Amino acid sequence: MDTVERITDPNIISFPKLGWEFSIDPTAFTIFGIDIQWYGIIITFGLILAMLYCFPKMKRFGINSDRAVDAVIGGIIGGIIGARIYYVAFRWQDYKGDLKSILNFRGGGLAIYGGIIGAVIVGLIVCKIRKVKMLPMLDIAGIGFLIGQGVGRWGNFVNQEAFGCNTNSIFGMTGGTIQQTIINEAAYMDGSMYQSGIEISERYAVHPCFLYESVWCLLGVVLLSLFIKRRKFDGQLLLMYLAWYGTERFFVEGLRTDSLMIGSLRVSQALSAVIVITSVILLIVMFFKVKREPESFVLYCDTNESKALLAEAEQQKNGTAEEKNNAGESSGSEVNKQENPVEKAADDNKKEDN
Repeated sequence: MDTVERITDPNIISFPKLGWEFSIDPTAFTIFGIDIQWYGIIITFGLILAMLYCFPKMKRFGINSDRAVDAVIGGIIGGIIGARIYYVAFRWQDYKGDLKSILNFRGGGLAIYGGIIGAVIVGLIVCKIRKVKMLPMLDIAGIGFLIGQGVGRWGNFVNQEAFGCNTNSIFGMTGGTIQQTIINEAAYMDGSMYQSGIEISERYAVHPCFLYESVWCLLGVVLLSLFIKRRKFDGQLLLMYLAWYGTERFFVEGLRTDSLMIGSLRVSQALSAVIVITSVILLIVMFFKVKREPESFVLYCDTNESKALLAEAEQQKNGTAEEKNNAGESSGSEVNKQENPVEKAADDNKKEDN
């Protein structure tokens, strides 16, 4: 492998073979003495993009977006909490001595699979309360997850984290923080790399795992979006999302140096394998079921129930808009009926002259 130069500036990120070098401070700005990190901004931006994409498409799935917004908000809250719980649970040795640090979200430590689990659990509970059909909601949510993940991974790039083992690839990267992290792990021999038996050196470039996952997820957004009109049953896009993301995560997780571990088992890699196998089997089973009994599988958006609910929602919106217009016209009429003081004064002067 080609060696890389020693980088002492923690903010420098380099792709040696591409000749690219960036200087990025993880802190975007400070307000009222609080450091705002690029990591949080990027994740928030990913969430916003996902909502901007998904909400206009909800009618295609037969979903009333006014009701669904509560499920989305609940899913976001559940996702953040779930991502933190999942991470802390598998890194308990880092937190058991300082329980307050569990609440320090700004210090990093969120796991995507935990976020997905938390978002789905809370989101489905809210769907039940707000009477939003779950499977169509999960279908559109799958595309939203891919957008959020594809954009959010660039937060790892800024923080120089979630990188892989050494590589001689043209996409190999290094950086001041990356090199120092590797040196610290080797020096103290108590980090995840050492415990996982990973051999890695700061003298060589590492796999940019964030980039692999980001590209894969954004490609998935395109593919699933093109498949929306071709879906045969509710829940199909969800299964495709799980199979698509799980496949990538299985292979990329094998490259990473910061995997959550149970003994020598990479938790996310094992979970990915289970998810991919399960979702592919279900897709095959459902394919033959739909082919055999197509009349039994009607998309929710094509049902009378969905059409009636969307029509009712549209009628309510039109009624509200009409009420506002009528209120505005009524208010304008009242103003017009009132005497203009200037005109009244002129009329009075004419009367006095006469």
